[in-house]
Amino acid sequence: MKKIPIYFMPGLAAGPEIFENLELDLEKYTLHYLKWIKPLALEEDIDNYACRLSDEIKEKNPVLVGVSFGGILAQELAKFVHPKKVIIISSVKNQNELPKRFKFAKFTKVYKFFPTKVIENFEDYTVYFLGKSLTKKANLYKKYLSVRGKKYLKWSIYNVIKWEQLRPIENIVHIHGTKDTVFPIKNIKNAIEIKGGTHVMILTKAKKISKIIDEVLTC
Repeated sequence: MKKIPIYFMPGLAAGPEIFENLELDLEKYTLHYLKWIKPLALEEDIDNYACRLSDEIKEKNPVLVGVSFGGILAQELAKFVHPKKVIIISSVKNQNELPKRFKFAKFTKVYKFFPTKVIENFEDYTVYFLGKSLTKKANLYKKYLSVRGKKYLKWSIYNVIKWEQLRPIENIVHIHGTKDTVFPIKNIKNAIEIKGGTHVMILTKAKKISKIIDEVLTC
């Protein structure tokens, strides 16, 4: 039986390490991990970026799996690689699923003033993100923040806010946590819900997510 190729796209500022807890049968799947590439300019549109990144996908009719902003990019990649399936995790399928604060940021352009130094120097801000009692979890969250170039961060934030997809693409499966505070479940439609899953559930609910991915691809 021919193995199914899966290409994984991490979330904003994250590296492939966030997928390390997934448990997928290597007799059934070949696993490939995409990395963020540098945008050509702050004004580079996401279509062009996805087209350039699609050169990294060598196999035909792959499965694309994306987390958070990586889920948005997976949907953009689908325009160029004709995937068998797109699976997004802790993400959104269209602009209507973005929370109101994102729409407010787009309207007011307040995103231009986002302090990227908070992500660039995550260790210095750990106590503010997690509190004194939770700083031991900093290494877990750092896996979400391993790509910290200022130009890339500004480009990413701009493209999350400005994304204008009107309706879900075909062959998409959405996995979403009920405790996601970045993309609240109340705005999400037609998703497979994971009870108690947060925005970083790819790290904390990997076993459940692995099972869902396997069921989706073998049914």
